[in-house]
Amino acid sequence: MRDVREAWAAAAARVVKWRQEPVFVQTVRSAAAATVAYVVALQFSPEVAPLTAPLTALLVVQVTLYSTLTTGVRRVNSVVAGVVLAIAFSAIVGLTWWSLGLLILASLTVGHLVRVSEFVPEVAISAMLVLGVTRVGDTAWARVLETVIGAVVGLGCNLLFSPPVWVGAAGDSIEDLARRMRQLMLLVGEEAGGRTPVAYAAERLYEARRLDHDIVEVDAALKQAEDSLKLNPRVREGLLHRVVLRTGLDTLEICTVVLRVLARSLTDLARLREPEPLFERETGATVEQLLAEVGDAVVSFAVLVTTDVSRSAESAEARLATELASATATRDKLAQLMLDEVQRDARQWQLHGAVLTEVTRILDELDMERRSDRLLEELDRCTREQSERMPSLTRLRRRMQGLRRKPRTASDRAA
Repeated sequence: MRDVREAWAAAAARVVKWRQEPVFVQTVRSAAAATVAYVVALQFSPEVAPLTAPLTALLVVQVTLYSTLTTGVRRVNSVVAGVVLAIAFSAIVGLTWWSLGLLILASLTVGHLVRVSEFVPEVAISAMLVLGVTRVGDTAWARVLETVIGAVVGLGCNLLFSPPVWVGAAGDSIEDLARRMRQLMLLVGEEAGGRTPVAYAAERLYEARRLDHDIVEVDAALKQAEDSLKLNPRVREGLLHRVVLRTGLDTLEICTVVLRVLARSLTDLARLREPEPLFERETGATVEQLLAEVGDAVVSFAVLVTTDVSRSAESAEARLATELASATATRDKLAQLMLDEVQRDARQWQLHGAVLTEVTRILDELDMERRSDRLLEELDRCTREQSERMPSLTRLRRRMQGLRRKPRTASDRAA
C-alpha cells in the first residue's frame, strides 16, 4: 500500500512539473487557440472547412507575447497582400503558366515592400491558393476573414493566458555551458600534469572549438527568453533579467574564446616538448589544480547570473568569491613555479607565459567588481536606448514612479 501511495505521489509530482514546463504550456495553448479559431470560423466563414483560421492561430500563437503581437500583424498583412494580388490577376489574366510565374514574382516583391519579414513566402502562397480556385471572389474574402479570425484568437489567447517565461530554460542552458567548460578544463588540467601526446592535446583543442556551437545554441535560448520578458504581465523588472543573463553569457563567451586559446598554447607546447612532459611534476600538478579551481568558479558564476532569489544569489556570490580567491592564490603559486622552471630551462618560455596570461584573463572576466561595472553600463545603455525610442512612455513611467514615491502630507495622514 505504501508503494502505491509513493507511486501516485511521484506521478503527481511529474504532472505538476510538466504543467510548469514552458514546452508543455506552449503546446496546450497552441492547440487550444487553433481549436477555438476553427469553431469561431465555422460561424462566420462561408467555407465548409475553414482551416485557414486554425492554421493562422497556430502560427500566430508563438512562444512569447512580444513575438505573437509582431507576428500576428505581419501574417495578416502577408495574407491580405496575397489575396489582393490574386484578385487582380484573376480579373485580368486568369491562371496560366506565365501568369503564375508573374504572380509569384509580384507576390515576393510586394512581400518585401510591405515588410512582412519571414512571411514573404506566405504572400505568394496565399495568392496561388486563391488564384487556383474557381470562385475567386468568395474564396478570397473568406480566406481574409479566416486569417483575421485566427490572428485575433491567437492574440486573445496570449492576452488572456500569459505565455510562458523562458528564463528558466535559458538559465539551464547557461549553466550547462559552464559545466561543459569546467569538464574540458578538468581534462586539460589532468593531461597537463603528465606526458601529453600531441594527439590528446589536439583533441582538447577541437573540443574547445566545438564550444562555439554551444554558444550559438545558448544565444538562441537567451533570445527566446528575452522576448518572453517583453510585454509579459507576469514579469517585473524584465529589463534587469535580460541584462543579467545577456552580460553573463557575454562573459562566458569571452571565457570560451580564452579557453580555446589556452588549449592551443598547450597543444603547441606538447608538440615542441614531445616526448617530454609539458611541465615539471610540481608545476603540472599546480596547473591541474588551478584549472580545476577556475572550472568551479565558472560554474559558480553561471549559477550566480541565473539565480533570481536574493538568498540563493548571496550564497552563490560568496561561493564565487571564495573560489576566485583560491584560484588567484594558486595562479600566483604557478607563476613562481614557472619562473623557477624557465630560469632552469628557457625553452618555450613564451608558451609558459601565455598559459598564465590566459588563465589570468579568465579570472579577470569572472571578477565580481568587473561584472558589476559591466552590468551597470549595460543597464544605462538599455535604459537610454529605450528612452530614445519611446520618450512618451518613459515620461509616463517616471511620472507614475514619482506619484508612488510622493510623501503623504499632514492632512492626508490626518484623514
